[in-house]
Amino acid sequence: MVPVVRTLQQVRPDCRLTWIIGRREAELVDDLPGIEFIRFDKQDGLRSYRKLARELKGRRFDVLFHMQNSWRANSVSLALRAAVRIGFARGDTHDAQWLFTNHRIPPLGHVHVMESFFAFLRELGIAETSLTWDLPIPATALEQARQWIPDGVPALVVSPCAAPRFRNFRDWPADRYATVCRYAADRYGLKIIITGGASKQEAHYSEIIRHHVPQAIDLTGKTRLKDLLALLTRARGLLCPDSGPAHMGTAAGIPVIGLFASTNPDRARPYRSRTWCVNRYPDALERFLRRHVDEVPWGTRVRDPGAMDLVTVGDVMERLDRLMAGPARSSEVPMT
Repeated sequence: MVPVVRTLQQVRPDCRLTWIIGRREAELVDDLPGIEFIRFDKQDGLRSYRKLARELKGRRFDVLFHMQNSWRANSVSLALRAAVRIGFARGDTHDAQWLFTNHRIPPLGHVHVMESFFAFLRELGIAETSLTWDLPIPATALEQARQWIPDGVPALVVSPCAAPRFRNFRDWPADRYATVCRYAADRYGLKIIITGGASKQEAHYSEIIRHHVPQAIDLTGKTRLKDLLALLTRARGLLCPDSGPAHMGTAAGIPVIGLFASTNPDRARPYRSRTWCVNRYPDALERFLRRHVDEVPWGTRVRDPGAMDLVTVGDVMERLDRLMAGPARSSEVPMT
């Protein structure tokens, strides 16, 4: 979302922006200049909606960008009075989003989520796209990251788990991560840094990786989002499944070895890392749904526990070999 907001600020500096955002996500972006942030705590149930309604009472907006297909977002939109309510084309909506808008972007077809967001700007006559991820990072976070990854030390950050919500089917087996980490450390001398949240699943993954790579630095459950962003700016690359950190890697300007089988990377990959991502999504569709990519709705997920097993250790090692054969500076990420 950040490039969309920054593009709008550059083209229309007179535009006042209000961003309704989750409490957790706000930790990463709420110090972007020129934006009013209203935090919405998704964990607080009905009280969150009542609080939002009170904050917006008496206010009126010219335009609402309704950019998320979900009943929660629909409910949030009811608290906003806006003359123009822009959403997705009816055929691209889920959870009846079209009922909560009065203007819709054209049908998108098979595009990346980033492109679908830029389509909202085109409805305002803005054709420019500024791929700018200039998230402020506190000096304290940068200094801590320097201690974890000193100057001249190549490091691979590994964030092995997606959000621990029920069974997300996006996590690669922990022993395979461990094998790749051992390879990265032995062959390339990469410092392995494990990151993640405080869930039991993430703690279990870090334990298995550290068993194979005892010298790995385990930061699982120990970093805030700004700390992780600072860490990524100093890394040689990031290894992870389809998850939030994958997109933080893009913001940090580093190659992301993204592992995809349950979800379609052409829709949801880290935007500047197509060349580094492993794509076993077509194989998963054929094996578990008996369908080809062109035969399923865009965004279809393969919710089978065996899907990520299709990503092989060899797939990931090959991406790592190519990454290490390229320029050492992480800023030189190919634009794809």
